[in-house]
Amino acid sequence: MPFSQPTQGFRNYYERSGSGTPVVLVHGNPGDHMEFSRVVPLLGEGVDVVTPDLRGYGKSDKHLKDVGDAYSLSGQVEGVIALIDEMGISNAVLCGYDVGSFTVQTIAAKRPDLAHSLVIAPPTMGVGRRILEEKAVNAFLHAILYKTRLVEDLIDGKPDAVRAALRENLVSWSPPGSPAPDALLDHLTENHSEPGAFVAGAMWFRYPEGNPITYYANETKPAPEDRFSKNITILWPDSDALFPTEWADTLDEFYSDYDLHFMENTGHFSPVDSPETWAEHILKHVETASK
Repeated sequence: MPFSQPTQGFRNYYERSGSGTPVVLVHGNPGDHMEFSRVVPLLGEGVDVVTPDLRGYGKSDKHLKDVGDAYSLSGQVEGVIALIDEMGISNAVLCGYDVGSFTVQTIAAKRPDLAHSLVIAPPTMGVGRRILEEKAVNAFLHAILYKTRLVEDLIDGKPDAVRAALRENLVSWSPPGSPAPDALLDHLTENHSEPGAFVAGAMWFRYPEGNPITYYANETKPAPEDRFSKNITILWPDSDALFPTEWADTLDEFYSDYDLHFMENTGHFSPVDSPETWAEHILKHVETASK
């Protein structure tokens, strides 16, 4: 199986196909590279597609002892940057949603040479203290739960409990008729059922910079010159239980070069629900990057 060289003691599993303009697709929580399995074939063979598993997810390493900040947003970014550098990739189209969205945005800000442009779905910057409203807190209960020892005591290493927790997220975050629960539940249950695996996936939320409630509650508006400046397409699902469409109203205050597209009949797991839309917009960026 293809793994990166260790960084901070962790190897990242990845899959790679095609050749040409590089595209990096970063999954969300509680997923892995398989969340983009319906998108990759639509990109064709003329694109160099890399789909890594973040630390603690999929087939990537899931150590739990003396990990420092390896599972934090900053640590995950270091791991993906190391993988991209190892592959000799630069000027890529970086794509991600959920935790993968903040991962690729942070990569682009930290290493602009690696990113030609981006295609993301929420989270975006600009939510702010709306994250503390009752409806939002109810939607993000997992971000609170995953910070507690209840994960270790009640869920981790118990396949039935793991399956129940994953089903709750997949169903609650998907609109009626979404293929995501059926497409992902068995696969993710298998991935997360070994002792330590569910905890490893929850670790992202135990660091302030990655936990959405903590991050957004402390978010500040940047000065105009400090707005995110890479060209970015934001694909916003119209039925995302975590990120309602009205939260797109502050994008102008955080991004200086973006276009916004609302995806119809699409829930949080948008690469599964709307792979054609993802592929369409990624290929537009590929065309621009290849000129």
